[in-house]
Amino acid sequence: MPLVPQFAEIKAIYFDLDDTLCAYWNAAKIGLRRAFEDHPEHGQSVERLLEEWAIQFSAFVETIGKTHWYEKYRLSGEITRVELMRRMLEGVGVYNDELAYRISNTYYVERHAALELFPEAMEVLEKLHGNYPLGLITNGPADIQRQEIQSLNIGKFFDHVFVEGEVGFGKPDERIFKMAEESVGCSGSSILFVGNSYKHDILPAQQFGWKTVWVRRESDVAPSSRTGKPEELPEGAAPPDLIIEDLRELLQ
Repeated sequence: MPLVPQFAEIKAIYFDLDDTLCAYWNAAKIGLRRAFEDHPEHGQSVERLLEEWAIQFSAFVETIGKTHWYEKYRLSGEITRVELMRRMLEGVGVYNDELAYRISNTYYVERHAALELFPEAMEVLEKLHGNYPLGLITNGPADIQRQEIQSLNIGKFFDHVFVEGEVGFGKPDERIFKMAEESVGCSGSSILFVGNSYKHDILPAQQFGWKTVWVRRESDVAPSSRTGKPEELPEGAAPPDLIIEDLRELLQ
């Protein structure tokens, strides 16, 4: 099935994964709450831990790419996940590395168990597959992203998969977009990128001249969000070619 008419010239499509095809932040919220509830020995309210986790998460992700943690993060989500829980506990006056590990492990298990594709995602991938070369560009640790692709049963749809943890850099680094272009043998406005983040998906794709679709759902709110609302278009920024709430809006 072809794309909507405004994308008639598109020859290849790349998708982001988390919160574009699957509801990652919803799963993370479920995982965090269950992990904190299952380990009451921390002595804090669940709401207080959620608040402290958000503070520590925001600080950690802001600097991780510039520190020794990045190489560890690229290969395995566990090491930095445990470190984040350790910092969270210290933030509320609890110094217990073993507890940090147990909370981290419960969070990982419960988050993964709760992770689901958006209801329309499989239908859209099935209709596009075979009509266009499809690719995936996803940030995150190599092991976690590959696990998601496998458990969601979507790997069969993608001819090209670029995982930050495997290639050594992620969005918005221009190198990953260049690799994606080379893989499909076309460039510029003949490629469509579909993603949920303006900063990491839409803006860098625009800079490469790609067409862009911003998937902006009301549910796309990180646990660390200060506003409780989805990302807004930055003031003065170039809008994407299309903004949608449901992936079926891509199709004729």
